[in-house]
Amino acid sequence: MLEKPENLCESVIPLPRPKSTWLDEVYLADACKERFLTQSDLPELSENEFFMAGMAELSEGYHVERVGASIHTLLFTLEGRGRLTTETSVVEIEANTLTILPAHLPFRFELADPCQNWKMAWVLLQSSGKWQPLVKSGQRVEPSYLCEQIWSVLNLYHSEIGGRSSYRKLFASELSRLLLGSVSNAPSNSVLRVQSVFNEVESQLHHPWTVKGIAKQSYISVEQLNRICKQLYGCSTQQKLIAFRMEKAKDLLHYETWSIGMIAQRLGYPDPYNFTHRFRQYHGCSPREYRKRVSES
Repeated sequence: MLEKPENLCESVIPLPRPKSTWLDEVYLADACKERFLTQSDLPELSENEFFMAGMAELSEGYHVERVGASIHTLLFTLEGRGRLTTETSVVEIEANTLTILPAHLPFRFELADPCQNWKMAWVLLQSSGKWQPLVKSGQRVEPSYLCEQIWSVLNLYHSEIGGRSSYRKLFASELSRLLLGSVSNAPSNSVLRVQSVFNEVESQLHHPWTVKGIAKQSYISVEQLNRICKQLYGCSTQQKLIAFRMEKAKDLLHYETWSIGMIAQRLGYPDPYNFTHRFRQYHGCSPREYRKRVSES
């Protein structure tokens, strides 16, 4: 009598065959990790004809089977391996591939080996004419150089849940461009890089940022940077950098235990007098006067 293997990795897993009967079901093992982008959190998804999206790091066990969903499904595999089963074939899903599953056709995709990981981003598209060029060739797995980019855009988009609507609109639009094949559109990629650097700027306002440095980190010229900044914010790069610091200064002035000098240092102004001068130019009063107004209100 054969003994049951103690370790799942030691068991022999039979290869699946094309299916003729289907179920609507999903299974994720406890080790699986998944982040969701939904219309309720990110209304820009619906505006750009997306239904939902997500990022998944899968291991130990995972499968999704659909009888005939009314939406299109895209899988971007970054690492590891999955398996796609359709009515006519069983196909391995390798790294750096895009799996396209048009609406109204049955399918099953799953972790190919429970002893290995599968890292992928998934995007669900509304069944509309917009996506027809993408899905018209039917169910398939094809090489794709977009996997890392899609993951990065979804990650940035996810970070803006409850955040800035202008950024969310940008990421939804960029995702749409990437899926429709506009990856060679240099302004689009440049805008995404600028947005990513500005996220870093906002989180490190104590850093001695310069317009030239931001342009270099965005891999574009100062002139291009200012054009993109004008497009996004309606002002120059320098004006946006000042606005970041001055708006944060208002927030920090509510904490009376922080001296004006401490706040100046925190926002990248080693000289408190320079900080006071800039604050007065921007807000029409000195930091001390603003703090007094706040404490009296």
